[in-house]
Amino acid sequence: MTSHRGTTQAARVIAVAADIAAGLIGLWILMYLLEANRANALVSFVQDAARWLAAWSHDLFTFDDAWARVVAGYGLAAVVYLAVGHTVAGRLRSR
Repeated sequence: MTSHRGTTQAARVIAVAADIAAGLIGLWILMYLLEANRANALVSFVQDAARWLAAWSHDLFTFDDAWARVVAGYGLAAVVYLAVGHTVAGRLRSR
């Protein structure tokens, strides 16, 4: 019973971490589209965190419009974090 509880807690941690990563990336997309002030400390923090989390998908697409590159590249990273995180969490829970 204790091992099942540990597995459930690990699954919860993984799902929450995936949600936080996707949330930060989604927040950056929203801030970018709304032209948030990049000199602001919060905006700068969110941008840096999103850039680090989405480093593998940053500038993956070559759309002419910068907003489309941001939405597609960062959006892909957010979806991948959610899909992988929740898939792993679900498999841990089903053990």
